[in-house]
Amino acid sequence: MSAASLALIADQLLLVERALRVQGWWEASAPSAQALASEQPFCVDTLDFSQWLQWIFLPRMKAIIETGADLPAVSGILPMAEQVYGADSREAAGLLKALGDFDRLITAGR
Repeated sequence: MSAASLALIADQLLLVERALRVQGWWEASAPSAQALASEQPFCVDTLDFSQWLQWIFLPRMKAIIETGADLPAVSGILPMAEQVYGADSREAAGLLKALGDFDRLITAGR
């Protein structure tokens, strides 16, 4: 993936973080190590979706970009967010847009 594409993805991750902060869904304290260690997809048994985004998804994606590791071949974060918040949620509209744009950037990079 080109440096320009990686920069776009990094910028998109910042927009996801911004959307979480704007909604007041950004937390100052991390969940317990046990909650973060869940083996369920999206840690559905231990975390809210916004917590999963903040404490699992964003750090993993940032680490992948910083280390030059391979990005996922596809991303399906938006459908999960739509399931959690509702596809037409006004409250989560900014977050849904940011996640949809992220999904498209990942797919376009392949």
